[in-house]
Amino acid sequence: MQIRIKVLKLITLLSVGVLLSSCGGAPQSAETTAPSASQQIFRWKMITTWPKNLPGLGTAPERLADMLREMSAGRLDIRVYGAGELVGALEVFDAVSQGTAEMGHGAAYYWRGKIPAAAMFTTVPFGMNAQEMNGWLHYGGGLDLWRELYEPFNLVPFAAGNTGVQMAGWFNKEINSVEDLRGLKMRIPGLGGEVLARAGGVPVVLPGGEIYTALQTGVIDATEWVGPYNDLAFSLHTAAKYYYYPGWHEPGPTLETVVNKAAWEALPDDLRAMIRVATRAVNEDMLSEFTARNNAALTTLVEDHGVLLRRLPDDVLARLREVSDQVVAEIADADPLAARIHASYTQYLRDVRRYHDISEKAYLEVR
Repeated sequence: MQIRIKVLKLITLLSVGVLLSSCGGAPQSAETTAPSASQQIFRWKMITTWPKNLPGLGTAPERLADMLREMSAGRLDIRVYGAGELVGALEVFDAVSQGTAEMGHGAAYYWRGKIPAAAMFTTVPFGMNAQEMNGWLHYGGGLDLWRELYEPFNLVPFAAGNTGVQMAGWFNKEINSVEDLRGLKMRIPGLGGEVLARAGGVPVVLPGGEIYTALQTGVIDATEWVGPYNDLAFSLHTAAKYYYYPGWHEPGPTLETVVNKAAWEALPDDLRAMIRVATRAVNEDMLSEFTARNNAALTTLVEDHGVLLRRLPDDVLARLREVSDQVVAEIADADPLAARIHASYTQYLRDVRRYHDISEKAYLEVR
């Protein structure tokens, strides 16, 4: 009798299980209820070196986040923080490396004190312009070397913006000779700062948000920033009246997006592909924006605000170029990887210059 009861109970339980299963009511395992990689939402933080929504530089990371949110149908949801909102402007590299944020937007030459060769992935004085930098990074092996350089810091870098050739900067006195550089306190980062130091100046590294006050109060005598479009937005014309060109120190400044390596590896393949495509799009978009906006901003500065536009004297440019050759050559002495980066950059520059002399340069001279 007891055996019969047990059998009946077993049959009943099995029947209920089959019924629930057929109705979709059977409990599922945690594995089957977890969202698949194509359904999971990744909520990231992106920190930047730039003031929030600064035209050009500050809006680029916002556009990148918006683009990725739209491309991924909301699966990659990135909140952007301007300089100082989550970390300081010059703390982006370390914060993303440590995982405080999954993504950052800035410029590699700000980390030169930590990695001397990093500056070459932003810009080199008298070096490649934006078009040439893009060619080196994406088709000349530069991006692979950049990723190798950042790999020990748990970072994956991407080119994500370029302003084109910049202005030499704002000065509160005229520069008529090399002697006028002596003792000049100028906000200028990267390799350009080292060149100025050896030419007799005093380079100062400041984040963008601190430049105006430093120039206005006399903490610095001069500053480079970007070009007319961004410089007008910062009202630098109210703190200094001499505006010099050409931007010998930043002929093709590439901006970067860095992604924490663990966060990158946690993404499914399609979201990684979207980041690759979106950063390339933002890289080109920024250059287009600055190309379109700079001339109108320069006209406003000169015609409406009385800014005095000046070209650096030939002897000053010659001295800066002489020193620059020394500074750039010394990068190769830092370590074997730095030597490979230097060799790759300089070889590509020689090759592309040979062709551009009869194409881009020749055309501009006859246009």
